[in-house]
Amino acid sequence: METASAIVREAWDRFLLYLPLACMAVLALGSYWMVRSAPPSEGPTAPRVQRHDPDYFMEGFSVKTFDASGHLRSEVMGEKVRHYPDTQWLEIDGIRIRSFDAKGTLTTATADRGLTNEDGSEVQLMGHAQVVREAGADAGSKASPRMQYRSEFLHAFMNTEQIKSHKPVELQRGEDRFTADRMDFDNVEQILQLDGRVHGTLVPTPQR
Repeated sequence: METASAIVREAWDRFLLYLPLACMAVLALGSYWMVRSAPPSEGPTAPRVQRHDPDYFMEGFSVKTFDASGHLRSEVMGEKVRHYPDTQWLEIDGIRIRSFDAKGTLTTATADRGLTNEDGSEVQLMGHAQVVREAGADAGSKASPRMQYRSEFLHAFMNTEQIKSHKPVELQRGEDRFTADRMDFDNVEQILQLDGRVHGTLVPTPQR
């Protein structure tokens, strides 16, 4: 009886010893069966294409930016604005912009519709577009006359003081007037390029 009891105890001890291993084997077989039974993968998910749709809009808005000294750098106003997250640009109906350069010279821009980046440094004006740079001092501290541009499209770079257009444009510099099919003007370098059918009227400076 003692021999039989010893055999039973030894068998039970062996059973307890190998029980964890048996459980792991069962779990492994179960996992393998579940993987084999699962439906095949559809492959990598295609990246989601971001649509050109506005994520928010505002009506009757005004946005101002300031320089490090707290002086007003620019102000963008409009009747209605739509923000597009794919380009981070603003589309503005009835756009109006006021911008000041380092010397405090005021430049204004208006149009039926406009596209601008978030800090207002680059603006595309469409429909009755007009940009006016008030008289001030140029890079050589000499007086610069009032500049006015009109076109159905104007592309203005406020920080670099450049204005471009691929459509017919009218330019007035002081009393002088020019018209052309295309324009590229750099106010800092004082370079004006007019292309296409160019006409100009120069008014002599009165003698003192």
